[in-house]
Amino acid sequence: MPEKQEDHEDLPPSAQFVLWVLEDEGPLTQQELAEKITLPKRTVRYALTRLEDEGIVESQTYLKDARQSLYTIEDDTSGR
Repeated sequence: MPEKQEDHEDLPPSAQFVLWVLEDEGPLTQQELAEKITLPKRTVRYALTRLEDEGIVESQTYLKDARQSLYTIEDDTSGR
């Protein structure tokens, strides 16, 4: 879906990478993301914050561990 990438070219590479992983893998916690993409947790946290600020990603309480959040792509970015 090239249109998505064009829409998010202004995001830093780390945020684009996190978005790509979420699109491919589905909902993940910050820890799971950091493990999958081998970026520092601080970088993943910054990327997720940027994505949330842009309204691309939303966080929900992770039911298996309420200390963590589960990050998902917002429905309105799917082009529907």
